[in-house]
Amino acid sequence: MRALVIGLLLATPAAAQDQASRADGLAAWDEIYAVASHPRCTNCHVGDDGVPMWNGLSYGTDAPHGMYVHADISRVGAETMPCRTCHISAQSNNATPHAPPMIDDAWRLPPEELAWLGKSSTEVCAQLRNPDTNDGFAMDGLATHLETSPFVAWGFAPGAGRSTPPGTLDDMVAALNLWAAAGTPCADDS
Repeated sequence: MRALVIGLLLATPAAAQDQASRADGLAAWDEIYAVASHPRCTNCHVGDDGVPMWNGLSYGTDAPHGMYVHADISRVGAETMPCRTCHISAQSNNATPHAPPMIDDAWRLPPEELAWLGKSSTEVCAQLRNPDTNDGFAMDGLATHLETSPFVAWGFAPGAGRSTPPGTLDDMVAALNLWAAAGTPCADDS
């Protein structure tokens, strides 16, 4: 059944919107949250302190990023040590373990309002469906962001034996589209 609903989403978005139930949306949300709460994502989706993390990695649990990195209000570390000091903005297969990963974009933390570290499914659900707390995205724009962001693509294929969130980027986009078609339900909606 779920494959049929996803197939309809990809083939005929208008028809799928009529068929995506709240239950389908909540199941899709569970897939989205499994990714958003994975350390590959939460290590950079941090709060206003601007301290990226190395949780769930070989460095140990709940470890702040090494070298006393603080991205601060700039989200690029301009106040202390810029991310670009180690993270080169160039495409790489990132094959060397423990080397700073590289992507073809300028390294930075997501905006503060997209902090997911330590947040519940309910909190992140409310954040992502609200353009005031999801960096101004409508759901179709959020799907496009996932499809085009070098950071998101790297998160699903970080190289060098690094852990990855469950599923694939295509799975994440399909889940987001299904969640949107169901009206972006959160479990605690009344």
